Amino acid sequence: MIYPENFEYKIGFDQIRQLVSAKCLSTLGKERVEAIRFSDSRHVISGQLEQTDEFMRILQGDREFPADHFIDVRHSLKRIRPEGLFLDEQELFDLKRSLQTIHDIVRFFRTGDGTEAAFPALTALAGDMPVFPDIIRQIDAILDKYGKVRDQASPELMQIRREMNATAGSISRSLQHILRSAQAEGLVDKDVAPTMRDGRLVIPVAPAFKRRIRGIVHDESASGKTVFIEPEAVVEANNRIRELESRERREIIRILTALTDRIRPLVPDILQSYALLAEIDLIRAKALFALQIRAIKPETVDQPLIDWTAAVHPLLYLSHRKQNKPVEPLDITLDEKRRILVISGPNAGGKSICLKTVGLLQYMMQCGLPVPIHERSRMGLFSRIFIDIGDEQSLENDLSTYSSHLTHMKYFVRNSHAYTLLLIDEFGSGTEPLIGGAIAEALLEGFNRNGSFGIITTHYPNLKQYADRTEGVVNGAMLCDRHRMQPLFKLSIGLPGSSFAIEIARKIGLPEDIIADASAKVGSDYIEMDGFLQDIVRDKRYWESKRQSIRQQEKRLEELTARYEQDLDALNGQRREIMKTARQQAEQILADANARIENTIREIREAQAEKERTRSVRQTLDDFKTSLQADGEDDERAAHRMHRPGERRTRKKKSAKPLSPPSQEQTAWAVGDAARLKGQQAVGTVLELNGKQAIVALGMIKSTVKTEQLEKVSRDVLRKESRQHTFISRQTADDIYEKKLTFKQDIDVRGMRGDEALQAVTYFIDDAIQTDAGRVRILHGTGNGILRRLIRDYLHALPGVRHFQDEHVQFGGAGITVVELE
Repeated sequence: MIYPENFEYKIGFDQIRQLVSAKCLSTLGKERVEAIRFSDSRHVISGQLEQTDEFMRILQGDREFPADHFIDVRHSLKRIRPEGLFLDEQELFDLKRSLQTIHDIVRFFRTGDGTEAAFPALTALAGDMPVFPDIIRQIDAILDKYGKVRDQASPELMQIRREMNATAGSISRSLQHILRSAQAEGLVDKDVAPTMRDGRLVIPVAPAFKRRIRGIVHDESASGKTVFIEPEAVVEANNRIRELESRERREIIRILTALTDRIRPLVPDILQSYALLAEIDLIRAKALFALQIRAIKPETVDQPLIDWTAAVHPLLYLSHRKQNKPVEPLDITLDEKRRILVISGPNAGGKSICLKTVGLLQYMMQCGLPVPIHERSRMGLFSRIFIDIGDEQSLENDLSTYSSHLTHMKYFVRNSHAYTLLLIDEFGSGTEPLIGGAIAEALLEGFNRNGSFGIITTHYPNLKQYADRTEGVVNGAMLCDRHRMQPLFKLSIGLPGSSFAIEIARKIGLPEDIIADASAKVGSDYIEMDGFLQDIVRDKRYWESKRQSIRQQEKRLEELTARYEQDLDALNGQRREIMKTARQQAEQILADANARIENTIREIREAQAEKERTRSVRQTLDDFKTSLQADGEDDERAAHRMHRPGERRTRKKKSAKPLSPPSQEQTAWAVGDAARLKGQQAVGTVLELNGKQAIVALGMIKSTVKTEQLEKVSRDVLRKESRQHTFISRQTADDIYEKKLTFKQDIDVRGMRGDEALQAVTYFIDDAIQTDAGRVRILHGTGNGILRRLIRDYLHALPGVRHFQDEHVQFGGAGITVVELE
């Protein structure tokens, strides 16, 4: 159930219909596109999504799908139901081609060898759909490849056409003879040829010579300068051609009627097979559209739920793709604990786009269309979707904008329940703010009490406060770049957003005195609260980016760890295999040695101590021992190569000796010295000294150690060690490099409040340190010097700042602070 009647127009689904319909091959599919309807049955929706997903795989595969002749002949089939009517040649030709396409589609999905179907949902759709190979063969026997009746369609037709060809040849020869004679007499021009008038061959002649050629005048040209004469000699032959043409037409009608009589009893079954053709045309169009917008078959659950990642508005995606512009994806979650999302933020910040994206994608999914979201998203089902967006003024019904909104709200309250999704834009607007906000809050409380789900956009602070303190309702903000006053089109759930009314007015150029008067009328508390809200949102975005960077680093570390563990397992396996092979070889060598020794002893005994014989046997045994030693040396070299990496690491550790510490008599420790524990590589900074003990900061860890266990290192070593022990992912390095390219070494904080200026300077100095900027400038103006003093007090306590001073008088003097960084 959807509301109002123009729901599809409001969310843009009417454009989705047009785009899908444009991809259909015939009116069969276009009618099915118009018949697409919203469903809340998971079985129906899952089946439609599975069919479309399978067709997407077909389109992306190598096997060509038969989609040549999707022709709608239903009107022709219904027309021949009465006896005596027949299908003409073109209708039969279209019927044959479309039936062949149906036959090819069914054969495409049927395996026939008992194996599991590659596309089970589409195979089930084809099922036992009837095909008509006999009708295809009968039509092929009558019509040629161009859709014309063959000469062999019947013996009578073949005889008629043979006689026609013979008579036409005779007429042609007679005319050529008459024409040559007339040309010889000068009655007809040399380049004139016989032509056709009213189905009869005639000769064009000048009016002055028309009585010189005996025959019948059939026509004359529009100018009257040419008459067309059928010579008397061919009149009878042309009459015979006319008779034969009539006989031919009667025979063709007889043939077509006989074939139509055989087709007529099968019309209901044929119409059923065309239902498959229509359904396949629809599924194919949906699959093509899904590939165009990069949509997928989402995971569905049979309960109200919105758990989406990287959701994209399809129409916005298509529009931006033409302009080579990116689309900011939407991440949103609504569940039993947080059912209603109240979105606030600046105008033109994306609130309405967010609302329409939710409505359109949910409606598309429940109409059986894939949606452009990430594969780890989950989509629940709603039985009712209501929307209130745009201006609904009506002169006929005497409705103002606010009255129309209230009319919709009355319907929402009466018909909403736990399986309802509400989409309300600019909730409570259109009337006096105080009472409008109160009515909106009361309605919101009613929706929450009904257990409904919803996306609501508003600027009213009382609705933000209600969402903050009420279970089941949550705030959301559309983020905005505060310094450039540009929307980011990102949704952040958990905190309300600021409307940035003062900032937008200042950016547009509204006079400053008017802005100041407006701020005074509202009160400092409200302005400060709005500013704090902006700071919270900005800080949240900053730390969210930091958290994302940490997640990427952790993922990279996990991948490296897994790869190293895999390599280590492989090496251990190779080592075990080598040891096993070596053990087998050693056992074989030992057995061979024992056999040689026994043979040598036996031969010496048999030789009865003959010197030459004994010497020869001993020489053979020595040669065997030499070969064993050579094999042993080869094994040692192989083992040495296997242990070479470990020896290299050992030598590297030995070569990396720590700097020789100075004697205790020469060592004088001070706070800030760089030091490290003897025998270790980690370098830290001395924070405190207490007699013979010192507190040292090693990274994020503080440790108390004895000074005799420490050794001094230079500050260069400290910086080098810090860089070596800092892991920077490729993404972070790319971000820093991009920031270096775009970083400006000046910042202008004039006109800002003190807390705004300090926040801006904090981010500015952070960026400067990240980009290794050695010198930056802060433009704060002179005025009463309050802003200058606040900034310099902050810089004085900020680590990483080496020195700061006024700019040269020629370049701004005390109105600019020059900061030198370490």
